[in-house]
Amino acid sequence: SGLIGRSWAMVFAAGGFKVKLYDIAQQQLTSALENIRKQMKELEESGFLKGALSAEQQWALISICTDLKAAVEGATFIQECTPENLELKKKIFGQLDLIVGDNVILSSSTSCLLPSKLFTGLKHVKQCIVSHPVNPPYFVPLIEIVPHPETDPSTTERTYALMKKIGQSPVKLNREIEGFVLNRLQYAVISEAWRLVGEGVISPTDLDLVMSDGLGMRYAFIGPLETMHLNAEGISNYCDRYREGMRLVLNTFGPVPEFSGEIEQKISQAMSEKIPVVPKVLDARRKWRDECLSGLAKLKKQMKSD
Repeated sequence: SGLIGRSWAMVFAAGGFKVKLYDIAQQQLTSALENIRKQMKELEESGFLKGALSAEQQWALISICTDLKAAVEGATFIQECTPENLELKKKIFGQLDLIVGDNVILSSSTSCLLPSKLFTGLKHVKQCIVSHPVNPPYFVPLIEIVPHPETDPSTTERTYALMKKIGQSPVKLNREIEGFVLNRLQYAVISEAWRLVGEGVISPTDLDLVMSDGLGMRYAFIGPLETMHLNAEGISNYCDRYREGMRLVLNTFGPVPEFSGEIEQKISQAMSEKIPVVPKVLDARRKWRDECLSGLAKLKKQMKSD
């Protein structure tokens, strides 16, 4: 019932589903439920609440439970949101494997642990899948669906259909790969950003501006491949025009950074000057980020319907 679990609970409730939020500590669950109610009311007041039901109706769909067996009784879909720790996740799925039937889907929120490391050896491995959300899933709809080599195709299809039904944007990976797709793309950008700052080409704050007021503007609506397609007379024409230039630039990229030492301190100082590392300040900035994401999501939905 941490940040990701709460956000998932809100997403499922917005889709009209009954949700049982499980955790080992009663106090953690009680505060999670209070936090969800507060968030839903604020979203309703600002016009950003998802789904057709009111905040109170959605909140009424969520109940809490400290007993795992009771929590999953009658469930059709289980979304695990424990910390990113392989042994802990394997323990939870090992427990679930003993108590679930043959129809429930066992899904993990992991951002980088491979399904083959999480689910291999489980009796219900055909029902296991990774549904990796983007933080926070309530505001960013993408879900990466990653199957285990033994996952039944129907598990993938049912998960995909459920994600569509609750208003998320699922994508299917045909096979597992380290970092899945989102983090592979994200780490490629972070890696080059780190090198450019480290080599003194640009300041940390200006680097972020290149993304927020440059690339990010169009990437909020179209991906890199469609960007190529539109920036010329189609992909083939783009490659004809820019192939050599792209290869020339890419061959100048340095090795994978260590993400430590002097460059880390330089970037940390710049970010801390902009947003001090104080819980109250960080929370305020996150709230601002989420409001921006809500506004963007609303705009995108409006543009699609237009």
